[in-house]
Amino acid sequence: MNLECRHVWQHISGYLDQQLDPELLATVQKHLDTCEVCSAIIDSTRNILILTADDRTYELPIGYSQRLHEKLNAFLAGGSSG
Repeated sequence: MNLECRHVWQHISGYLDQQLDPELLATVQKHLDTCEVCSAIIDSTRNILILTADDRTYELPIGYSQRLHEKLNAFLAGGSSG
């Protein structure tokens, strides 16, 4: 069985939690061996989980929140994303 990317994305949580049945796990792993996009998504998701589970706090640079909101508002208004 070959999985498309969208099917792999539906199983990210089960894959990372090692809760997929062996056949599905093998199929997802086979897809990840050849798909750079899905591999990057899996790695990014894994990193997010590691960072959010970390009890340490990180101080954002001064003005970060304001710049973020300005960029979001510009994007939502149809402006440049840069």
